Amino acid sequence: QVQLVESGGGLVQPGGSLRLSCAASRNIFSIYTMGWYRQAPGKQRELVATINSSGRANSADSVKGRVTISRENGKNMVYLQINSLKPEDTAVYYCNAKPNADGMDYWGKGTLVTVSS
Repeated sequence: QVQLVESGGGLVQPGGSLRLSCAASRNIFSIYTMGWYRQAPGKQRELVATINSSGRANSADSVKGRVTISRENGKNMVYLQINSLKPEDTAVYYCNAKPNADGMDYWGKGTLVTVSS
């Protein structure tokens, strides 16, 4: 069992930046791909960025160049830095852990990011 707890969301003006944090209950980074997803009102949940157990990061085309996913192994933390925020970035952001082998995904409860002036 893995618990994921997100933090760092809030209200930010367009053009601003935020760093979201995800705390994992145990060290799983060697066997899980960690990711950030988001769900805007009335829309499906979508992938934002992932970082695999080798540390390779990927991001969705919609946010490429504006987001950086990183992790801190010793603290079981995953981060999502989002720059140049736009109103369309408004969403609940979820942390995800996807096992490299068979098994279930884990999700956090999400943190709300609102981009508005």
